[in-house]
Amino acid sequence: MKPGMSLMKHYLQFKDFRAEEYAYLFERAAVIKKRFKNYEKYTPLVDRTLAMIFEKASTRTRVSFEAGMYQMGGSVVHLTTGDSQLGRAEPIEDSARVISRMVDLVMIRTYEHAKLERFAAHSRVPVINGLTNEYHPCQILADIFTFIEHRGSIRGKTVAWVGDGNNMANTWLQAADILGFTLHVSTPGGYEIDAAVAGVGPGAPLRSFADPLEACRGAHLVTTDVWTSMGYEAENEARKKAFADWCVDGEMMAAAQPDALFMHCLPAHRGEEVEAAVIDGPQSVVWDEAENRMHVQKALMEYLLLGRIG
Repeated sequence: MKPGMSLMKHYLQFKDFRAEEYAYLFERAAVIKKRFKNYEKYTPLVDRTLAMIFEKASTRTRVSFEAGMYQMGGSVVHLTTGDSQLGRAEPIEDSARVISRMVDLVMIRTYEHAKLERFAAHSRVPVINGLTNEYHPCQILADIFTFIEHRGSIRGKTVAWVGDGNNMANTWLQAADILGFTLHVSTPGGYEIDAAVAGVGPGAPLRSFADPLEACRGAHLVTTDVWTSMGYEAENEARKKAFADWCVDGEMMAAAQPDALFMHCLPAHRGEEVEAAVIDGPQSVVWDEAENRMHVQKALMEYLLLGRIG
């Protein structure tokens, strides 16, 4: 731990933070975003360095973290698989010990979540999950902030997840448990959420539906993801057949609340998991959602490095 740092925190899963910490982060993200929109210089992370380690390809994660760190006055070291395949050239534990002596913060986007946990266990500085096979907390942070911007508090609301019981679905379930909303989930058979991986107990606010239209009924937010996540490309054809009825369309959006929002973490395949008329339609907030990755991550980095401001 570096001098001056209070109790060090990592951000590896959504459940790593409590509800009041999220309330603070969403407040800070709004302030930081407003400053950005007004071209107000805000550089609390001068002389701080973020190391980004990518074992999975990335567009939004790289741009949002890198631009965000530079805007806050810090600098970035970008490592790809060619530079540092975790656990290949040296044990993950050793990489963590070395890298964390040279930087102030580490963001990792990788496959198995266990790799991230091993790195964090031997790091002197905070570690952020930029995506693993099991969880994607920064994306849900952005999604909920986007909902709050458009519709106010998410507490007591209903979110419908249509599609694969993947890292996004696991993270939505953790968020529902912590922030007090209900998650409706509809997946094809064999692609359900694994509650043990999601890490929530039997009392979690989850309702499962065989019919995706029923999952969307009355929802305040309808959200989905690609049918084949990175690392599962070999299953692509089988998934296309299994997921054929899980395309978010106008009928599903019509079953939701009249003012329901549509979200997608991107990249999107129009005509597969979502109709073009939905993602490009008036209820879609996907571009705000994508931009908000940067703002919430700036709030997150500020919190991990400086603690609460004011």
